[in-house]
Order: sequence, then structure tokens, then C-alpha cells
Amino acid sequence: MYATISSMDFGRGFFYNKNIQMTEELVAKIKIKKVGKTIMEMTLRWYGSKFDTVTLKQIRQIPGVKGVITTLYDTQPGEVWSRESIRALKEEVEAAGLHIAGIESVNVHDAIKTGSPDRDMYIDNYIQCLENLGEEGIKLVCYNFMPVFDWTRTELARELEDGSTVLAYTQDAVDALDPEKMFESIAGDMNGTVMPGWEPERMARVKELFELYKDIDDEKLFQNLIYFLERIMPVCDKYDINMAIHPDDPAWSVFGLPRIIINKENILRMVNAVDNVHNGVTFCAGSYGTSLKNDLPDMIRSLKGRIHFAHVRNLKFITPTNFQEAPHLSSEGTFDMHAIMRALYDIGFDGPIRPDHGRMIWGEVAMPGYGLYDRALGACYLQGLWEAIDKEAKANQ
Repeated sequence: MYATISSMDFGRGFFYNKNIQMTEELVAKIKIKKVGKTIMEMTLRWYGSKFDTVTLKQIRQIPGVKGVITTLYDTQPGEVWSRESIRALKEEVEAAGLHIAGIESVNVHDAIKTGSPDRDMYIDNYIQCLENLGEEGIKLVCYNFMPVFDWTRTELARELEDGSTVLAYTQDAVDALDPEKMFESIAGDMNGTVMPGWEPERMARVKELFELYKDIDDEKLFQNLIYFLERIMPVCDKYDINMAIHPDDPAWSVFGLPRIIINKENILRMVNAVDNVHNGVTFCAGSYGTSLKNDLPDMIRSLKGRIHFAHVRNLKFITPTNFQEAPHLSSEGTFDMHAIMRALYDIGFDGPIRPDHGRMIWGEVAMPGYGLYDRALGACYLQGLWEAIDKEAKANQ
């Protein structure tokens, strides 16, 4: 007997012809072979056609990239995402031959983070967002619990010897800044884009936001996170949605604000406090790696079964508090990228991975950290590492 299969039947490109006649015995053999393989999915972050200089057509042309991590970028924290808008985004991505591998982010309203009297209303809205995402078949949501500023950099275009530019952070520069002037200090290097966590509307409220957090320390912020997670787990269970918290960046207090998702001890405390498989982690190597105290491969192995999403990037340290983004290649930065990918492989990680915070190279003008070329190089390099690790593991079986 014969079976008709398509390229989608085996998910990641065993076949590219539309219809291939194969015996059912051979189909079964291929399925068995795939079951025994640890498979991750390489993706790219995409901010939507209204905001991103990189197109879906370009993303589709990166070898091995079949999905995007995206968001409704013009929504505000606390706003309910409609099913219609989610479906429209999904249809746009699928029309380009890709799929939505996850959402980054459904931003958490400050009322939830600070535990203000109206937090339950905003949590209800968040639950409705998750409900609508679940109805549209989306199973992964990355989010963060950082106060005021999301990730923090003091330079968006530090020039390297080769002429490329990178994101960079210097603690001395932060210490010399008035936090209300933080946005002004970097806005000129945004290349006309709106950067996540640094939206002008939010930055216009910096003074108000600092006032909101003046009585919030690490422990209060942690308890507010647990309250939030306990409220949303039932809808995550209903739709099998994995929540993947993004670490704080950098992994220490900035302008005196609390930071909690910064190290192995804290992240294990979080996953154990709400012991549900849907309460998980975005393992961002570059964010956890801002602290040289963090052993990245060890952290990965300690979180087996709870890493739902991975950002894999490299940093180069000048001093422990002065660092810059680096090409993904291990020799270009401080991290052992092979060891990071090996740890993900060893725990059986099978979720989406994306390269992150690429350089501006080859004359590209784009959102800093989120151009096409260097991230495409990173995606290919990381997949090459994974292939080598997989073949080595099979050869040693």
C-alpha cells in the first residue's frame, strides 16, 4: 500500500515535493527515526510589517528558519488582544510560508507587577488574551517582569574595529545618568524604529513609573509574580500554553529598581513556587550571561523540562560591568556557544530558539540588534552547532 505525504507531515523539511508516493513501511521507519531525535526549531523575531525593516520573505530565505516569534506590537500592556487581530497576524505569517512559533511578548501591566488594587482587572484582561491566543492555536508566550525599563543598554551603536556596530552597556554611564534622561541618551541611535520596552509613550511616564515602584523591593515583586502566575495557570492548562519568563537584563539592579529573574537560585525558586509545567523559562543566554557569576550550561541543565524558549547570543566583556553584544561565534565573545547548545541538546530541548541582538553589518539600517544579516548568520551558526552535536551524539550511541 502507498501513502501520500507532504512536506508538512514531518514538520521540518524531510521532503520538499508536494506529493511523494511512499510505502507505509517506509513512512513508519521515518517516523521512528524522527521520534528518536532531539529537535529544536530555529526562528527569528519579527515585529510585524508596520514596524520591522525585515520582511517575512527575507526570513523565509534563511536556511532552516520556518517560524517567527512575533507580537501585536501596537497594543498596550493591559489591553485585550482580539481574536480577529491575532488571526490576521497568523494569516499574514502563514501566507508567507512561515508559522507563528510563539509570542514575544504579551506585556504585563505595571499594576500587576506592583500589586496595586486594580491588578485583578488587568490579570483578567491577560487571561482573556491567553484565551484568545489559545483559541487560535498559539502555545508559547514569552513575557518579562522587569520594572520600568525592560532590557537596558547605554549604547545602541558602539562601533567595532571591523566597522560594524553593536548594543553595549557600561555601568559607569548608567551611574552618571538621570533615569528620566535615559531614553533621550539613546533615542538618536534607534534608526527611526520603536524599540521594545522603550516605547516613547512609556518613556514619557518614567517619573510616574518610578513613583509606582518606590515601595517595591525584590521580595514584593517576587510575590506579585507568583500571584500572577497562580491566576493564569488554569487558562494555560486549558490551552496547553507555555509561559516563558524572560530574565532581567542586566542581571542586577538598575537605578535602584528591583530585579528578580537574574540567577539560578531565583529562577528555580520561581518554577518551584508554581510547580506547573506551563510555568517555565525563556533561557536568554545574553541576559543571564550579563552576570559572569552565572554558569549558563549548568543553569540550563537545572531547568530541564521548564525551558520553553531560548535566546542564544554572545557577549564580549571589557570589564564585569562593561560589555557589548558580539557575533554568535564563540571566539568572538566571552561565551562558549557550543557548551550552551550542548546543554540544551542534553536536556532534550525541543522548543523554539532564536539568535538575538545581532550587529549592524554590511550597511544595513534597521532596529538596533534586530537587523537581518547578522541574525541570519547567527541562525545558521547555531544550527550548525546543533547538527554537529546531534551527529556526535548518535555516533557515540
